[in-house]
Amino acid sequence: MLYVAGHRPTTVQDHVALVEIDLTGELMIAAAAASEDRLSPDRIDEVLEVDGEDGGRAQPVPPPGPAGRPSG
Repeated sequence: MLYVAGHRPTTVQDHVALVEIDLTGELMIAAAAASEDRLSPDRIDEVLEVDGEDGGRAQPVPPPGPAGRPSG
């Protein structure tokens, strides 16, 4: 008889890592769809939804508080 372990729910999540994974995925999709060899800095800013004119970036994700929830 074959035993397959059931999926256990995750109770602790690294929210910063999840955001970084999501943004990396968005960049990979944009790069795959691009006709040029590399994404321009302006296109990267557009994909990441940041304002590149003054070098500003999106607000950082606050570190998680107790129980892995974002503080603040």
